[in-house]
Amino acid sequence: MRLHRNLVFAVIQALDLIYNEKEYADKVVQKTLKLDKRWGARDRKFIAETTYDMVRWKRLYNEIAGSKGHYTRDNLFKNFAVWATLKGITLPDWKYFEGTPTRRIKGKFDELQSDRKFRESIPDWMDEVGYAELGKKWDEELVELNKQARVILRVNSLKTTRKELQNLLRAEEIETEEVANIPHALMLVERKNVFLTDAFKKGLFEVQDASSQLVAPFLDVKPGQKVIDTCAGAGGKTLHLASLMENKGQIIAMDIYAHKLAELKKRAKRDGAHNIETRPIEGTKSIKKFKGKADRVLIDAPCSGIGVLKRNPDSKWKLNADFLDRIRKTQAEILDQYASMVKPGGKMVYATCSILPSENENQVKAFLKNHTDFRLAKDKKVSPAASGFDGFYMALLEKNA
Repeated sequence: MRLHRNLVFAVIQALDLIYNEKEYADKVVQKTLKLDKRWGARDRKFIAETTYDMVRWKRLYNEIAGSKGHYTRDNLFKNFAVWATLKGITLPDWKYFEGTPTRRIKGKFDELQSDRKFRESIPDWMDEVGYAELGKKWDEELVELNKQARVILRVNSLKTTRKELQNLLRAEEIETEEVANIPHALMLVERKNVFLTDAFKKGLFEVQDASSQLVAPFLDVKPGQKVIDTCAGAGGKTLHLASLMENKGQIIAMDIYAHKLAELKKRAKRDGAHNIETRPIEGTKSIKKFKGKADRVLIDAPCSGIGVLKRNPDSKWKLNADFLDRIRKTQAEILDQYASMVKPGGKMVYATCSILPSENENQVKAFLKNHTDFRLAKDKKVSPAASGFDGFYMALLEKNA
């Protein structure tokens, strides 16, 4: 592979924004790809994948480069030189790469393989928590979480079928494969910008990981029911619920962030989902209004996101142990408060995109101890290592009639 100066500089600029300005990697990559209209698909792929790769392996590359966590422009180039050397790419004779010790880079890489924190490129605190909660399983989960996430689509069954969508995308030169045991999932054979397709503009699909597509069906919704999605965000699972309910009944999508609900409204219009009503949460009044009124309640709880590190590698460097403690308290409070909306005989799903028991089954156990009118019907853990997809947890809780 030959390195092109403008593409390498774009990656360095993106890393500066992510590391030094603390911007989110996905937003930075989106912004960076718009800088030069002449870039083709291969150029854009290089920028996006190299930036994510370097963010994913930040700690390992930093340690090999000896840049001591200071991300000056020179040090960013040193980190880039490590990335290129380990990928077997010959460095061009630019001043930034003068004197790059390629042999020492490879030797240092080999030496660090015996230490999981460097080998899997994660912060000390996260490694300690993960190992304490998951034991030896933590190693295999980390290996999978450091791989690039696959692009998965969810077919919008309100408008099309899986076969029809496959054929439409093939006509736009996008090949997909069915995902076993997930009826509305299609996986891209090769990464492409699906948002530019006619099929997307017509609302025939959403981008949603295979594991995330398990959550809405877990709630066992029926057409005509009253369903409340309490942490709806921009509405990936809300829209899935609407399609499962065949647009019949009522879905109340709630969130503390009104701007996310505004995005959900746009998506619902595109998808032809007409049974969704958005309600911002403005304190406990918003919850009390629906006390005992819902047939089904979905709590897609805020969490550490450790199960989706392959999708958001920069969150490894943004999270900390204090945040994890705070989020566990928030999860317990949300479960306690939002359960009041379930009517007698109704059902509730508590879900997270974490693989830590302290955010998952331990939260459910603590909840059931204090809410004897609920029982655990079933739960499901999705391991990234076992599935190849995001890590998820979901528990179906039934309220006594």
